Amino acid sequence: MEAVLAQTTGFFQERPADKRLGTAFASVWVHRMRDQDAPPVVITPDATIDLQWIDGRFRVAGPDREPQIEVLPPGATIVGLRFRPGAAAGWLGVPANRIVGERLDLSELWGAEARHLAGRIKATPDLAKLMEQLEAAIGAYAQDHRAPDAVMGFAFDVIDRGLPADKPLVPFLLRSLHMTERTLRRRFEESFGYGPKTLDRILRFHRFRRLRQASSDTSTAVLAIEAGYADQAHLIRESRRLSGITPAALAATGV
Repeated sequence: MEAVLAQTTGFFQERPADKRLGTAFASVWVHRMRDQDAPPVVITPDATIDLQWIDGRFRVAGPDREPQIEVLPPGATIVGLRFRPGAAAGWLGVPANRIVGERLDLSELWGAEARHLAGRIKATPDLAKLMEQLEAAIGAYAQDHRAPDAVMGFAFDVIDRGLPADKPLVPFLLRSLHMTERTLRRRFEESFGYGPKTLDRILRFHRFRRLRQASSDTSTAVLAIEAGYADQAHLIRESRRLSGITPAALAATGV
């Protein structure tokens, strides 16, 4: 069975995180697979890290560099709590570059503490009640964890917005953050899993996707330039690298 982009199959919904989750989490999402013939799904790199509830356990979905294909059973429901930029490393107690491309049971990082946390969640077919339990349990737990790295959060936002073509990324960050290049790379790898240039490449692709959704009538060539690509050919190469398909095929999926 051919793999499809994750958000194009089954039921997917995302909303802002409840205030109980404090400053660590940005949003909560749920993805319920089709009851029959659930296809493999392609996870496109988006520079995020998620704490997920699946099959009665917590797992950590690390930041991806390239598309991941995941096979989930028909009818499976995954609830994800998405960390704010720069928050995951402090909350999980592990640098992001140690979990790049990984899907790890939380117990691999926390041992019995993870099992204790999972034990607070009672099985229920009611999705609203399940999400209420998850937010309450994680919210209570989040109070004991370190606050997000505000400097790295700022750096993420700068890159996500995009810099003018006449402002090279790394020199701009070095001046803005008052760091040496070695410190900058180390802080980025600890917070996001990779260096500034890789983060920029991933966020630029998602900036293009946002622009396309907001201006569907605008030509791909124009949107490519607005997003920060050298030209449309550059965009096509990056789209294939990060999603496995061209921008035209991506637009046809509706996500």
